[in-house]
Amino acid sequence: MSRRVLVFGIGNPGRRDDGLGPALAEALEARQLAGVTIDADYQLTIEDSVSVAEHDLVVFADADAVGPEPYSLKPIGPAAGGVGFSTHGAEPGGVIALAQQVFDKKTEAYLFGIRGYEFELSVEMTEKAKANLEKALAFLEPLLRGEGSFAEAAASFCA
Repeated sequence: MSRRVLVFGIGNPGRRDDGLGPALAEALEARQLAGVTIDADYQLTIEDSVSVAEHDLVVFADADAVGPEPYSLKPIGPAAGGVGFSTHGAEPGGVIALAQQVFDKKTEAYLFGIRGYEFELSVEMTEKAKANLEKALAFLEPLLRGEGSFAEAAASFCA
């Protein structure tokens, strides 16, 4: 049985570089990678825990305003307190925790931050963010094809 992977792009394409997560999701969806499900939205909700529980590995892709250029990859686990009282805009760790609590599913998860620079209202992404997106795609696609380990790739960012 092959590994089931979910890539979830988070962000608002109407706020310049905040749309990096959905842009990555759209580019990957066009590649039609076997065993990879693509989803995107402005923010995560508790309902996304259902999708997380249906997959073995999930990559939450989001714009990162302060992270390293051009991108970063780090493992994430369930949030200690699960999902907080407000379910408007859940955090990845909360969604993972809910998938574990409700569906008894321990999904391997990563946060893929793509460096963004400007986040005001506009649909045009900055040129630097577009360049980071291309580099992010070149890095992530082989991992999604099963060429290498997400854990090893993430460890290289922590060294």
